[in-house]
Amino acid sequence: MTPPDARLSGLAWTALPERPLVLVPVGSVEQHGPHLPLDTDTAIAVAVAEGAAARWRERHPDEPVLVAPPLSYTASGEHQSFPGTVSIGNEALRHTLVELVRSLSVWSGRIVFVNAHGGNARTLSDAVAQMMYERHEVAWVPCETETVDAHAGYTETSLMLHLAPGRVDLARAAPGNTAPIGELMPGIVAGGVAAVSPSGVLGDPTGATAAEGARVLGEMVAEATGLIERGVADGGGRLRAEASRR
Repeated sequence: MTPPDARLSGLAWTALPERPLVLVPVGSVEQHGPHLPLDTDTAIAVAVAEGAAARWRERHPDEPVLVAPPLSYTASGEHQSFPGTVSIGNEALRHTLVELVRSLSVWSGRIVFVNAHGGNARTLSDAVAQMMYERHEVAWVPCETETVDAHAGYTETSLMLHLAPGRVDLARAAPGNTAPIGELMPGIVAGGVAAVSPSGVLGDPTGATAAEGARVLGEMVAEATGLIERGVADGGGRLRAEASRR
């Protein structure tokens, strides 16, 4: 849990540290099957950002860090067939990210977007590349590990059982389309997620546990923190382990 003085939204302007690292969670408001809430991606992004901030404070006590309020309305057009999904599209998202960086840069140090929705990745890369060209100190990291499945399946269900068990309806959790995401992408591009999964689930949420969610969250936090500490930005500003760029 992030201490109150690390949450940007709870501070008076006079209480802000000088040139802090600012982590901005980026999620979505989109369907996550019949058993998970619409803000699942946002909840995960906030948890990873807060966990990374807490770890950063332990390792770098003299380098201040703040967690900004999450960006929830993003690019979820592939889920638009499902009621409840709210998407502003890629172009509006790009403009939003650009203006956020320009504003934050007036008083912050480095800015790192912590993204938990795969549909935002291309636009994040485009916007952050532009901001890097404008010489802002900005990058982004994904909330991922080696074991994450596609959408509203075992991984995300486990994460939400850990983060907000009262908002998970396990009685309605059922397998969706379990084919590899690579096989599903042509259908998703052509007709959205509904074209390949009437329930909106890509994967199998059955068997998900809070213990698995806690484990995965720990991996995500460790990965994000390590990248923020030692990662090298690619051309789109995504931080990657330095060894992967050799």
